[in-house]
Amino acid sequence: MTTTLREVYDRLFAAFGPQHWWPGDSPFEVMIGAVLTQNTSWKNVEKAIRNLRERDLLDPHTLLEVPVEELEELLQPAGYFRIKARRLRCLLEFLFARYDGSLDAMFSTDLPALREALLGVNGIGPETADSILLYAGGLPTFVIDTYTHRVLARHGWIEFDADYHTLKGHFESNLDEDVALYNEYHALLVRVGHLYCRKTPKCDACPLAELLPDGGPLEPDY
Repeated sequence: MTTTLREVYDRLFAAFGPQHWWPGDSPFEVMIGAVLTQNTSWKNVEKAIRNLRERDLLDPHTLLEVPVEELEELLQPAGYFRIKARRLRCLLEFLFARYDGSLDAMFSTDLPALREALLGVNGIGPETADSILLYAGGLPTFVIDTYTHRVLARHGWIEFDADYHTLKGHFESNLDEDVALYNEYHALLVRVGHLYCRKTPKCDACPLAELLPDGGPLEPDY
C-alpha cells in the first residue's frame, strides 16, 4: 500500500502542482478558518475572516473580549454563524484556560495529548482538530475528509465503511511522518475530489483514472 499511496501523490502533484495550503497570515487565522470552514465554502469563510481582520480581531486576546452576539454578526458570511461563534468561543476559552492564550505553548504540547484535548472542545471533531494541528501547528497528523474517503474507497484501497480513525491510520502507517507531505497530500486529495471525484464521478480526465479497478470506480453513487 505504501507504493500505491506514493504513486497517488506523485500523480496528483504532477497534475496539479503545489496547493499552498492552508491560506492564512498567521497560525491563529488558520485555526479560525478550520472552525469556520465546517459545512461551507472557503469563499464564505474568507468573507467572515475579512470582517475580523477589518476590526483587528485576528488575535486571541482581542477576539476573546468580543461579545458572542457581536461575534455572530461578524461571522454571518460563514453560515451557521450562531453555532460557529459559540464553537470559536469554546476554542478560545480552551486556549486561555490551558495555555494562557499562547498558541506556541499549545502546539508545544505532546501531539496525542493535545489532539485528545482538542476533541474534548465543543464542536471540534477529528477533521477540525487535525486541520488545526497540521496547518496551524505544523504537527504531523493526517487530515481526513469526505473527498479522501471517496477517492480511496472508489479505487478499492479501503472499505466504504472505514471510519475516520481507520483512514487516518492508513495514511500515517504507510507514509513517512512528514508535515509537508501530509499538508500537500490532503490538499491534493481535496483538489482531485472537487474536480473529478464528485458524487457523480468524472473519471475520464482524472489523473488517478489509470489506478481504478477493472470496471471503473466502485459504488459511483457514493
